[in-house]
Amino acid sequence: MGAAVLSRRTLVFAAVSAVFMGGVAAASAGVKWYVGHKPREYDGWHRIAWPFPRDGWDEGQAWQGHGLDLYVRPKLGFCGNCDTGVVEDSEVERVSDIDLVDPLFAPLEQGQRIQITDLVGRARLYRLRSSGKARYAQAIAVSFNCDLVVAIVVGDAVLDEKARQRARGFLESDPVQLWLNRQLGER
Repeated sequence: MGAAVLSRRTLVFAAVSAVFMGGVAAASAGVKWYVGHKPREYDGWHRIAWPFPRDGWDEGQAWQGHGLDLYVRPKLGFCGNCDTGVVEDSEVERVSDIDLVDPLFAPLEQGQRIQITDLVGRARLYRLRSSGKARYAQAIAVSFNCDLVVAIVVGDAVLDEKARQRARGFLESDPVQLWLNRQLGER
């Protein structure tokens, strides 16, 4: 009789353990699905939809964070001078897509040389005038061989050097660089 009771206890314990393990597995699968489908955030930046109309170039990626909007896209084979890259402010205006943000952009000052990872080019600050309210942006155009990567940082905080450095740091981060490397590597 003692053996039959022990066997029942073992069966009950095994059934409870199986139900518990099934619950843990289901919870784990639910967490895995949620993590895979929730919007990703990286150091305060999260992806948003590409807001610009379709043109001759592929869509880029758009991000928001720290009071700024950041738009990035490669333009493969578009660099005007493959030997020197982007070295003049007029080139920044021509290639950066600043006109997509606001066709009435006006430069605030001379551009500066900039380096994003191993890509070199220029960045320039602009005042955006279409909305009637003053808004600001920084256009960035960097190149490698004959490929361009253009970025626009939009927001009043762009006037602050620390905010521009934060945006630049995000441009150099894994989420952006892995995506750009895939785009540049598909050539």
